[in-house]
Amino acid sequence: MSATFATEDVLIIETPERVPLHFALASIGNRFLACAIDHAIQALVLAIIAIGFIVLANFSDVEGALASAPKWVYAVMILLLFLILSGYFAFFEWLWRGQTPGKRWLKLRVIREDGRPITFWESSVRNLIRSFDMMPAPFYSIGLISVFSTTRDQRVGDMIAGTVVVREREAEAPAFAEVFASPVSDPALRRSFKPVNFVANLNSLTESEIQVVETFLRRRWDLGDVPRQWMAWGVSLPILYKIRPTYDLATFTYEGFLEELLHRYLATHRFSQ
Repeated sequence: MSATFATEDVLIIETPERVPLHFALASIGNRFLACAIDHAIQALVLAIIAIGFIVLANFSDVEGALASAPKWVYAVMILLLFLILSGYFAFFEWLWRGQTPGKRWLKLRVIREDGRPITFWESSVRNLIRSFDMMPAPFYSIGLISVFSTTRDQRVGDMIAGTVVVREREAEAPAFAEVFASPVSDPALRRSFKPVNFVANLNSLTESEIQVVETFLRRRWDLGDVPRQWMAWGVSLPILYKIRPTYDLATFTYEGFLEELLHRYLATHRFSQ
């Protein structure tokens, strides 16, 4: 194991290619700071809404209008408050591939326990349980006890959703620019893994995203097994989030997926033009 993990809790996930990836679990301090940033953003949004309401009240009889408003108006206001307080985390973690603004700032990411990207369902579950983890609010006492008592530093919401929070380490895999700038030693795009059969619409993928996949597949054999797997995981993750494919978990491999993805894209987009 790399010496950089000597003082950290580590989650070891074996990829479908039987190569172990070592993830540094997010520390309590980093998770607290990320959460504090996110709650500060929520507080700012609520403050802006409150200021807007006060300004509006100075120019109209808002209080009178609210007093005579139908019940659905109150329901909408409660729903809006819920979306800001609870939907904030689920929305950003789904949109930003397991990250909120606070997590992105501190380079943290929520992933599934098997290393794959979280879905909207898993993000929703872990954040609906957040109010329980916060008890007694706002100290996250239950969440802290859970993190300290579990081997994967999971709060209750993580255990129910089957997720973990890890810290991204850029040093574990070479930078894309560093690898892609080297001479191409194997220009042939050959299949080295069993094709992964998946169902997805590839029309949302951009040419630049496909170029990243293509360049990785061309130059991957310049890397050792572990760095190559880190790179395959890193290239696959945003694409898996974007196209949301369905596939057989028992036959899935990252490189097999990228090979099949590229061949399908070339067949339907470039060769047909």
